[in-house]
This record gives sequence, structure tokens and C-alpha cells, in this order.
Amino acid sequence: MALTFHMVDVFGAGLLSGNPLAVVTGADDLPTDEMQRLTRWFNLSETAFLLPPTHPEADYRVRIFTLDREMPFAGHPTLGSCHAWLSTGRMAKNEAEIIQECGAGLVPIQRDHGRLSFAAPPLIRSGAPTQDELASARRLLGIEARDTLDAAWIDNGPGWLGIRLASAAKVLSLNPIRSWPGRIDVGVIGPHAKGGDAAFEVRAFFSDHLGAIVEDPVTGSLNASMAQWLFAAGAVEDDYVAAQGTRLGRHGRIYLTRDEAGQIWIGGKTCTHVEGRLHGV
Repeated sequence: MALTFHMVDVFGAGLLSGNPLAVVTGADDLPTDEMQRLTRWFNLSETAFLLPPTHPEADYRVRIFTLDREMPFAGHPTLGSCHAWLSTGRMAKNEAEIIQECGAGLVPIQRDHGRLSFAAPPLIRSGAPTQDELASARRLLGIEARDTLDAAWIDNGPGWLGIRLASAAKVLSLNPIRSWPGRIDVGVIGPHAKGGDAAFEVRAFFSDHLGAIVEDPVTGSLNASMAQWLFAAGAVEDDYVAAQGTRLGRHGRIYLTRDEAGQIWIGGKTCTHVEGRLHGV
């Protein structure tokens, strides 16, 4: 079976500066275990598989895999998959929005200002963490209780626990431990000084299938739930731009907007850098 694929840079503010995504097409008959095997071979944070929709309102369906599991939803695979789908000349059923079907349901995507933006999905877990959960996150990050301004579960699929710090400088100074005995997903955010091109600095850390702690370059799902948290808590009132990937040498920029109905949208630039065919899969 020959499959086609696109390597898409998502959320990058410049050339090769965001989070890369492999988008595989023509995999309608590929078994789940083969999708997982191919994902591990690409060795990116996620690989997405474009498939025909099963819901009548959807334009396409996507299955999203990390190195060790299938995800119901993830942010940069949502925008990267939509970009790849559009690049094949497909047309959405509705001119106003593209509708993606994934494990989390239907996700609307809009095109505006040369960017794609997805609607932040509802949280599946929220509220304050327990003292033990918060202590684990602090131990991972190497911070003290006095460093934490606020913390909350902001899980929209991957399992994020959000931590607010006092400044972007504190966020950038973090050097988390290198391994963890179980599953953990922690997102950290802190404000930049006014006058720059980004209002906040974001970093995302998670444990992989081998127990190593990985930092994600730019994370759409985390920025989505972070924005929901910040707006709900009154920590932000206006649209803003977040920076991510700085410590990794990336230049990610995520655009967070809230419309009149209160829906939060997560946008960024997308660009295909490689197209090709996979053989022998």
C-alpha cells in the first residue's frame, strides 16, 4: 500500500520555527497498530491520519497518534490536518467553517488573516488539583509553592494540569527533571512585559512512553485550555498572543481570540515543507 504524506509546520512565526506534523492520507484501510507503528517511525510528537468523515456535518475525519497512544483531540494536529486537507483542493461543505471530525467530536475551524483557527473544545476535567497532584507538578518543574500563582486542571484530551507563574522569565528558567515514573502532562504560563509581540510565554512538558520528560515545541490543545482558564478567571480580558518553543530554539506564536458569543479560537500559521509517498507500509 502506498500512502501520501505532508510534513506541515504549525504555529511557526518564521521558516521551520513551529511544531512539525506528519499528515498521512490514503490510510483508510490501515489498521490501528500500523498507524501507531508509523507514528513511532516518524518520531514526532504527533502524526495525523486523514480519513473520510462518518458524521454528515464533517468535512473530513482525523485520527491523531502520539508515540504511545491515540488522542481524541490535539491542537497542532487539528490545524496541520486541516491545512493538508485544504492543500489537496478539497472544499468545505460550509463556506464559513471547516468541520473536523475526531475522537472528541466535531471541531469547527475558520480561515482568517492568513491563519487557521480552531474552536477550543470543552474541558473534560477542570477544577483545582489536589495537594498531592500539585506537589507532583512542582517536583517535576523544580519550583516551590511560593512560585505558583494558581493551578488548575485544564484537560481537553491530553490531560493537562495548568500552572501559572509570575513572569515569562520564570517560565523560561524552568529545568524540569528528566524522567517520571508515570503519566504526567503539565503546562506552564507566565506574562511577558508589555510592549512585546507576545503577552505570555508557555511551556508544555509531558512524559513519553519510556518515562522521559519531553518538552513540546508548540501546543495548540494546551493554549486552548489555558485561554479558557485565563478568561474564566479574569486573568485576561482581551485577545492575546502567546509565545512557545523559545527554549527549544523555535519561534512559535499562538493567537488566542474570544468572539462575541464567548467562544475561544486558537490560531496560527501553517506551512507544508515536504510532500511525498510512503512505500511498503
